[in-house]
Formats: sequence, C-alpha cells, structure tokens
Amino acid sequence: MNTATILLSAFVLSFVALVVFIWSQRTGLFDRKSRGAEIIFATGEIGRTEEPAATASARSALQGAAEAADAAPARHADPEELAERARSDASSGPLVFFFYCCAMVWLLVASSAGLTASIKLHEPDWLTAQPWLTFGVIRTLHLNAVAYGWAPMAGLGTALFVIPRLLKTPLIGMRFAFVGAILWNAALIAGLGSIAAGVNDGLEWLEIPWQIDILFAIGGALIGLPLVMTLVNRRVGHLYVSVWYMGAALFWLPVLFIVAKIPGLHQGVQQAAMNWWFGHNVLGLFYTPLALASVYYFLPKIIGRPIQSYNLSLLGFWGLAFFYGQVGGHHLIGGPLPEWMITLSIVQSMMMIIPVAAFTVNMFQTLQGQLPALRYSPTLRFIGIGGLMYTASSFQGSLEALRSVNVVTHFTHYTVAHAHLGLYGFVSFVFFGAMYFVMPRITAREWPYPWMISAHFWLVSGGFSLYFISLTTGGWLQGQAMLDATRPFMDSVALTLPYLQGRSIGGAFMGLGHLVFAAHFLALVLNLGPRRDQPALFPHLLRRKIAS
Repeated sequence: MNTATILLSAFVLSFVALVVFIWSQRTGLFDRKSRGAEIIFATGEIGRTEEPAATASARSALQGAAEAADAAPARHADPEELAERARSDASSGPLVFFFYCCAMVWLLVASSAGLTASIKLHEPDWLTAQPWLTFGVIRTLHLNAVAYGWAPMAGLGTALFVIPRLLKTPLIGMRFAFVGAILWNAALIAGLGSIAAGVNDGLEWLEIPWQIDILFAIGGALIGLPLVMTLVNRRVGHLYVSVWYMGAALFWLPVLFIVAKIPGLHQGVQQAAMNWWFGHNVLGLFYTPLALASVYYFLPKIIGRPIQSYNLSLLGFWGLAFFYGQVGGHHLIGGPLPEWMITLSIVQSMMMIIPVAAFTVNMFQTLQGQLPALRYSPTLRFIGIGGLMYTASSFQGSLEALRSVNVVTHFTHYTVAHAHLGLYGFVSFVFFGAMYFVMPRITAREWPYPWMISAHFWLVSGGFSLYFISLTTGGWLQGQAMLDATRPFMDSVALTLPYLQGRSIGGAFMGLGHLVFAAHFLALVLNLGPRRDQPALFPHLLRRKIAS
C-alpha cells in the first residue's frame, strides 16, 4: 500500500465516521433544546446563577445580568435535588480537599523550578554550585512537577467533585482514591529525587525511572476506581458530556502511560516516535479532556444557562477522539521516520480544527449576551480565558504542524511558548477557576479576600502574556536566524537574550500570582481573615433539612 492510499484512507475513514455520528443525532447541531444539556441543573434551576467565589453583591449583580440577558426571571430550584447535590459534595469533599492541597504544593514547587530554569537561560553562571541546580536538571524537575503534580492533582480533584454531581450519586470507594493519591505523590517525590540525583530514563516527559512508575500505575488505578464504581451505581439515565470527557481521560492515560513505559519495548527511531506520541497525547488526551469537561460543567452552571448546542459538544468530543492520536509526529519533521507517518500527523493536526471549532462556536453562542457576567464571576474569568486559550493554542498547533511553518519554529523557543499556551494558558487557567468554585463548596467558607482573587488573575494573566509574547517573538526570530546560512549560529543565540529576559520577568509575575493564590488558599483552609456571608446557595431551611 503506497503513502497516498494510507493518507487518503485515514482521512476518508475519519470524515465518514464524523458524518455518520452527525447523522445519528436526532436533533440539529444547533438545537439548544436538547435535554442532555439540562441535566446539570436541578428542576427549576435554569436561570439561577451559581458562583460561590463571588461576594454577595457580585452574585446579585451576576443574577441580574443573567436575567437581563434571558429576559426571564429565575425560578426556585427543587430543594430535594439541591439536598442530593449537597450530599454528593459532602461525599467527595475530604478527598477533593486532599487533591487540591497536593496540587497547591506542586504548583509552588513547579513555579520555583521553572523560574530558576528560565533565569539560567540568560544568566548561565547563576546557581552552579550544585549539580541538581544545573539547567538540564532543574528544567526537568519543573516539567515533571507540572506534568505529574500540579496538573493531574488539580484535574483529578475537580473530576472527583464534578462526577458525583453529574451522576447524582455520592462518591463510592473514597478510601481507594485516598490510598492512590498517597502512592501517586510518593512516586512523584521519589521520581523528582531520582532526577535530581542524575538517574532517569532519558526521555522527555518520561524521565522518571520505570521502577518508580509502577507506583504511578497502581496509584492511578486506585484513584480511578471510585469514579468507575460511582459511574456503575449512577442514578441518572443520561451521561452529560463532561462525564464522557473525564471517563475517556481516565481510560486514555493508563493506555498511554503503560505502553510508553514498558521496559525495552521501544528502541531507536521507534522510541523517538513513541516519545512524542506520549508527550503530545498526554496533553491532548488527558489534561485537555479534564479541562474541557470542567468548562462544559462550570461555565453553564455559573451563568444559569445550558450550553447552546449539546450535540455540538459531542461532535467536539468525538472529533478529539478521532483526530488527536497521531498529531505528535509533526515534532519529528526532518527526522529519520517514514514520510507517510509525518504526513499523517500533519493531516491529523489540521483535522483537529473540526473539534476546536465545534467547542469555540458552542462557547461563543452560550456566552452570547452574557459577557457582563465576566465582571462579577471570578471563576468565569479564569475559565473563559482558559477556553479562549484552548482555541488559540489548538489553531496555533495546527498551523505549526505545517512544514512551511515548522521549518522556522522547530528547535526554537516558539515551540516552548506554544506548549505553555496549552498547558498553562488553557489547562491551568481552567483548573484555577474550578478550584475557586469548588473550595467554598467543600469547606463551607467564603474566600476571605476578594482582592486576592483579582490580584491572582491579573498577575498570572499579565505575566503569561509577557511570557508568551516574548518567547513567540524571540523564537520566530531565532528560527529565521538559524535558517540564514550567512549568519553564525551564535547570532541566533544572542538575539534571543532580551526575549529570554522578558520570559523571566513574565514568569516572575506568574510565580507571584501563584504565591498569592496559595496564601489565599491557606487563609481559606485555616479560616483566617474576615468571615463573609456563607457561600452555599442553599437557603437556611434547606441546610436544616440536609442536617436532619
């Protein structure tokens, strides 16, 4: 079979599968009357906003903005269903709290390591006395603290909160997940220690030795077990799209991780192909589904309006599942891989425009007329920016896969900027917003200092903007300089120095924002600072009913 036949078959198969899926939907893609989109609301709750991170006055303004946009007053939700939701929150609360505490610790560890690595790029003689502080080690520590610490702890913690709500069933088997989380964090501590000592497997994203990775596998299985048990015992007949995304992420991750870490299975060029297959897919098939699931749940809950097109959300899910699996190969353009494999990766990358466009159109239509809500909802600001960054990073990634663009950006800081646009601008922003929503629900306390939420948002938004623009601009100029045969290689290095300094300044603002977030998180946990009105939207009568 020749290359053209393989590529044409892959394209036709994917396209026909999507056509069949669209045809199978009984309602049009833009029909907002789908009952599936309303399952996240209690009876009579549509039109009622929910934002536990806002002040009382901001919640009132948010509700007013929602009613003005929909021209219909909100009704009162069914107390029985709200009581059931409160019981679901209580069943997962201690576990989610533990995950979020771990996520906060790893966020600070990753931030300090990342800022240190960034400064070393333009100040190479800084902190050179210890081997583990060299750039190659400290940068690897940063990557693994994010990839296996901050992002999965925040994402899985959010999933453990959302899924019982969506399934209207208290979380079952919480102790398994507690043990799994302990094993996971123990593995990460051991893995980071191993990397710092100079012992690693030598593959990006897969540096932690496979002997330690056995703990990750066991811990991950125990974390996923309660979610599977709760799913089996659900009290709903329909699975909301967020459950699809979260369930798929919990299935895809072990497949990716186990296949990538089997000792001796991959050698030579095949190992390089596997490395980028894992490195790209862990972002697109684990972090991305968890973040998209959070957007599809929290965004409509905050504004009190179902997503505009439920079927379009399913199109986005299946588009991600069909097209993302082979996109990592475009990082190996010019390498000793079969040309058809690289071209297939480029085709798959361009086809990713379909699910990204489906998500973007759906979110735009859902938020149409609701933009004033961004002024009153801290959660929505983070999640809204995160969703926008998903669109930006995905379209940029599709273009970056093209050979004409890749020839400039390959091996430059441009690729680093793109990676952070996805994992930080999209995934981390969404998880920030989710944590602002969830923490008051599981602690029964308000965030004590609203100004700290604003400070966190503007510090990380401004810092990341400077970070991204600096690296994108410097990386593009770096690529052009390397392609110029008349210029020495050191020219391409020297011209990046101002942009690397801009990156460090932006990273410092981001790190400061993380410190503000952590300090506010600690104040909430320890019940420090002013005590404002209780965050739960349930009235006093309902709280007494739950207690009884």
